[in-house]
Amino acid sequence: MAQDNLIACHECDALYRKPRLLGRQSARCSRCGAALYQSSSAQLDRICAITVAALVTFIIAQSFPIIELDANGITSESSLFGALVVLWNEDMEIVAVMVFCATILFPLTEMVALLYVLLPIRRGFIPPGFNQVLRAIQFVRPWGMLEVFMLGVLITIVKMVSLARVIPETALFAFGVLTLMFTVVVTFDSRTLWDIADALRAGARQARRPAGSAGLGGHEIDPDGLSDPGVPPTLGGPEAGSAVNPAPAAEHPVGEPEIRDPSAPKPGGPTTPGWKPR
Repeated sequence: MAQDNLIACHECDALYRKPRLLGRQSARCSRCGAALYQSSSAQLDRICAITVAALVTFIIAQSFPIIELDANGITSESSLFGALVVLWNEDMEIVAVMVFCATILFPLTEMVALLYVLLPIRRGFIPPGFNQVLRAIQFVRPWGMLEVFMLGVLITIVKMVSLARVIPETALFAFGVLTLMFTVVVTFDSRTLWDIADALRAGARQARRPAGSAGLGGHEIDPDGLSDPGVPPTLGGPEAGSAVNPAPAAEHPVGEPEIRDPSAPKPGGPTTPGWKPR
């Protein structure tokens, strides 16, 4: 049985075909109601824009001081890189390396890697090293701790107020905005890009077929398979797919997921046909 267009529920292991989703639609398990996946075409533009903005904000946060201290007329500024240099000179190399990795290396690696795969995917082709880059994103994501660093900076500022005059600088506000942006970036499920890559590969195989050639069982490959690149194309729709690849009902029952569209009018609403005000 061909399993290119099948998905299993991560809660109850129910097996479903993967229909194409449009707009803001999402597919849910009809047995337990768990979310299977949602349309990814609208997510790519949003997450790509947020990632670019986060990268620019990251550069600003690293280029300016975080705070300025004024103690009895003596002023001093501190930036993240300057703090790392001080930690290293104070024989705390391990702490300096950990702070560098958690606040600079890993967040920067994730943002650059995301842009490396997102920009080509939006243009319709898969970049070299696609699989390795996605695995790298999954590896470094848990180690980016900008929010922990921001919390530590705020606690330090509160404690230093009683000792010196603390003046917030540009990098402090940039780190605050970056923390919010990076939270949105982290919520993006990079596994969605695997489905998009599968759809692009399926489209490339379809383009190499001779014009007018038929698929399995005499069914034409769906020419609209890439209308939503989040889902691989199907062979002539659900009915044709079940006829082409019949699944033994006793061993591998394959169902149809529940499709939900938040933008669709609710039953009984003003846009429902036949609705009358009371």
